[in-house]
Amino acid sequence: MAKTNCTIISHFIFLGFSPYPKVEIILFVLCLLMYLITLLGNIILISVSIWDPHLHTPMYFFLSNLSFLDIWYTSSALTPMLANFASGQNTISFSGCVVQMYFSLAMGSTECVLLSMMAYDRYVAICNPLRYPVIMNKRVCVHIAVGSWVTGCLTALVETMSVLQLSLCGTNIINHFTCEILAVLRLVYVDTSTVEFLMLVVSILLLPMPMVLICISYAFILSNILRISSADGRSRAFSTCAAHLTVVVLFYGTALSMYLKPSAIDSQEVDKFMALLYAVLIPMLNPIVYSLRNKEVKTAVKRLLVRNRLCALYSQ
Repeated sequence: MAKTNCTIISHFIFLGFSPYPKVEIILFVLCLLMYLITLLGNIILISVSIWDPHLHTPMYFFLSNLSFLDIWYTSSALTPMLANFASGQNTISFSGCVVQMYFSLAMGSTECVLLSMMAYDRYVAICNPLRYPVIMNKRVCVHIAVGSWVTGCLTALVETMSVLQLSLCGTNIINHFTCEILAVLRLVYVDTSTVEFLMLVVSILLLPMPMVLICISYAFILSNILRISSADGRSRAFSTCAAHLTVVVLFYGTALSMYLKPSAIDSQEVDKFMALLYAVLIPMLNPIVYSLRNKEVKTAVKRLLVRNRLCALYSQ
């Protein structure tokens, strides 16, 4: 077998959106604003879920987990991008790229599992309301959350390690704004069919399968809701699921279009803009969707603001 001379890569260069300089400036401003909104919205949602006793329920426990991983996911993708744009140096170290890739995969995979578990929580709440406190007790909720995080982190570790086993030769230029695994694989000059098959298996386990579980849960939920005689009862039942369904459609719609699209469709520019939606827009919309459509969250925020105002007055 002939030996291949490979230059050891110590850093990578992002092309980002440099082919569109005017768009790049607009995107930087938009991404910065959306990142700040994402941090603020998710931190507020976590805070009210912790501090307000009325929100100490399984639904808001899972929602706090979702907000926490959204903060990590957006930060891992956007912080280097924003820092590089501000400094004018679109580079990242090899180790930094590996960490960024891992966090991106881990947070995305965890969200896939967590959203399906949240659908199960809604199923139990609506279809078995009397047994809900027993079925979804604190211990079960913690086990579900831990299981979601462990599954996401382990699958991300497998994918990341499989990429590191490959030889990165020649160019160190990534045609992306982040160390997205598909973009990094394009730098590999050896056969990547094994890694691509592994990614396909993981993608099927973490995308279509949780989607099937979500669809089954909501089929039972819809059947149960339609049997409710009062219009007010049906409306309240629908409202408890509307926010979660909106988030599921946004998240899975973008993820499926990115990772399970036909191989004939291979536009890196489209991939970059889809990744931007996946990494920035959805984590920003999650707390907005849950707060705007949820009276409990809005009431909890008001109580928190009133409490802080009173504390400020007493301290003067």
